[in-house]
Amino acid sequence: MDLAAPHLFSPVTIGDLTLPNRIAMAPLTRSRAGTERIPKPIMAEYYAQRAAAGLIVSEATTISPQANGWNESPGIYTDEMEAAWKQIPAAVHEQGGKIFLQLWHCGRASHPSFHNGEKHVAPSAIAIDAEYIHTPEGKEPHEVPRALETSELPAVVADYRQAAERAKRAGFDGIEVHSANGYLLDTFLQSKTNHRDDAYGGSVENRYRLLGEVVSAVTEVWPANRVGVRLSPNGNFNDMGSPDYREQFTYVASQLDQFGLAYLHVMDGLGFGFHELGEPMTLAEFRKVFHHPLIGNCGYTQESAEAAIAAGDADMIAFGRPFISNPDLVHRFAEGLELAPEAEMQDWYSPNGAKGYTDFPVAEEA
Repeated sequence: MDLAAPHLFSPVTIGDLTLPNRIAMAPLTRSRAGTERIPKPIMAEYYAQRAAAGLIVSEATTISPQANGWNESPGIYTDEMEAAWKQIPAAVHEQGGKIFLQLWHCGRASHPSFHNGEKHVAPSAIAIDAEYIHTPEGKEPHEVPRALETSELPAVVADYRQAAERAKRAGFDGIEVHSANGYLLDTFLQSKTNHRDDAYGGSVENRYRLLGEVVSAVTEVWPANRVGVRLSPNGNFNDMGSPDYREQFTYVASQLDQFGLAYLHVMDGLGFGFHELGEPMTLAEFRKVFHHPLIGNCGYTQESAEAAIAAGDADMIAFGRPFISNPDLVHRFAEGLELAPEAEMQDWYSPNGAKGYTDFPVAEEA
């Protein structure tokens, strides 16, 4: 390895932050916040264990009651939630780490059981074509969401802005706007799920409008160089994938480029599912239209991550599943140590407390 060239263990500047390595911890929904959606002390322990990552992106965190759609995931829309979150960045900072809070609206990937029987919302009244969704009542069939009225969209933008303010007060180093994986902002971007005929649909430019308004709002709270955005141009999770994906996401990246963001977090890998509507979009394509830091994600190994950084395609690579069972992933990569077996899928989201969450040994104890 040419140590003069960028590699996983060379420092990197993300916005105005200098990070010690190029290994990011990807956002991982772990469902440990309880039915009240209030962060628990065990969550601080979990993130602190993984604070050697150059940057941690928190689990997706809902911006409002309307945004909920996942059992026992955390929110940041009440004073109590905001106060409880403070322990997490504090614990990460104590270990020398940095952490951004990921802001989330589930949109059509929700169900009336999360909303006292009221319809969940989306750009258009199109249900997810999948067998079931896990709700507070158990497995239930997906239902058709309610299309948001144009007049309701400023309130959604305001919810993102308020969540950004709460994240700042809670002590986070920045925020990431979740616009991937078939959640609200992604469904506005994509022609498959956005059939609107107002100013928020009908063209590549109009479908981008809501994300643009959200990023404009949160960058009034945070400097733009403390804000990231996550996209999934290749993904089919939550029944996504649009024929004009390349045109849409190239436009989105070119528009986001103008903000001077901390980074664009692109799920370029296909490990989370691929829509097979054409050739996958690559980080190299995004490099042509986005001139700030790029984070690649999804299915990377240490070797493929090194290759992406050496090629100049990525500034950082985010790892998800490996961080679940390897709290010391950075150390294992640095020392060439074998990784622990992947965690059981039942433990990923199960509200089991410490089991399958904070009880993975580090290499010295393995």
